[in-house]
Amino acid sequence: MKLSDFYYELPPELIAHYPLPERSASRLLVVDGTTGDYQDRYFTDIVALLNAGDLLVFNDTRVIPARLHGQKTTGGKVEILIERIIDEFSAWAHIRASKAPKVGTRLVLESVLEIEVTGRQDDLFQIKLIGTLPILTALEHYGHMPLPPYITRQDEISDRERYQTVFAERPGAVAAPTAGLHFDEDILKRLKAKGVKFASVTLHVGAGTFQPVRVSNLDQHVMHAEYVEVSAETCAAVQACKSQGGKVIAVGTTTVRSLESAARSGVLEPFHADTQLFIKPGFQFNVVDAMVTNFHLPESTLLILISAFAGYANIFKSYQHAVKERYRFFSYGDAMFLTRSGNN
Repeated sequence: MKLSDFYYELPPELIAHYPLPERSASRLLVVDGTTGDYQDRYFTDIVALLNAGDLLVFNDTRVIPARLHGQKTTGGKVEILIERIIDEFSAWAHIRASKAPKVGTRLVLESVLEIEVTGRQDDLFQIKLIGTLPILTALEHYGHMPLPPYITRQDEISDRERYQTVFAERPGAVAAPTAGLHFDEDILKRLKAKGVKFASVTLHVGAGTFQPVRVSNLDQHVMHAEYVEVSAETCAAVQACKSQGGKVIAVGTTTVRSLESAARSGVLEPFHADTQLFIKPGFQFNVVDAMVTNFHLPESTLLILISAFAGYANIFKSYQHAVKERYRFFSYGDAMFLTRSGNN
């Protein structure tokens, strides 16, 4: 299939620039990957859609306030977006400036932080924070939440809490695993009371998730690398669920990629490494039976992934319906519940 096969028209007013007042107040479009049937529901109906013994798998990554503004010593403005923490004082970052800084350049950020550019690899710069303040602490004090580029406003104090899942634990992401934003403590409590089991993976979402696919032939696309951890405990929980006839439900495309990366051999095994897994139609899923996800950008790897999961025709029919029914799109938008196509 070609990249152009994954284009659709989206009225710009359907892009959600703010979250709803309540996390679980979103709408939920339920799509049957076998029949292609869909239903308009509300996210609170997720409790009715799951059964005792099913396993919900979350991505427990925590978004860091990864965006910093500042200037060069020459006065030129710069913007830095942390991509990956290397150690206590160093990171890989994207740097936006009128002219790319050279190795050895020092920058002043948020008027108080001084960093040095210590290396470069392709489009990423290695930076080191000067002084005794650890980089994660510095970001918590001075950084801005890295809202996606299609949210055309500055981050606000409320984004510190709302652009974060309630189960976020491990700092390292520069974008939220947005399917998880719909869950609140009450929903989790009701699911647990019903007998639904929980497990987690970690995938630190990188800024590459927003990069456009630049090739028309999908076979030529190379995914950006993101760090994944799938523990032995999660593998055991998946195996126990399957052996008892339950379904494994991944919360978000990042969780799908984590679990399927750990099962490329055909058997789910503990996994602690980078993944560049690109899931496109024809992919054989080994673990995930259903998934919760948001609505994704046209021609994005995320839209391609859910088309592989629930069927290309099913997804595009349901997206046409979502546009017609004025669903809210993207990170702060509404959700979908997808079951796996019978073809994979």
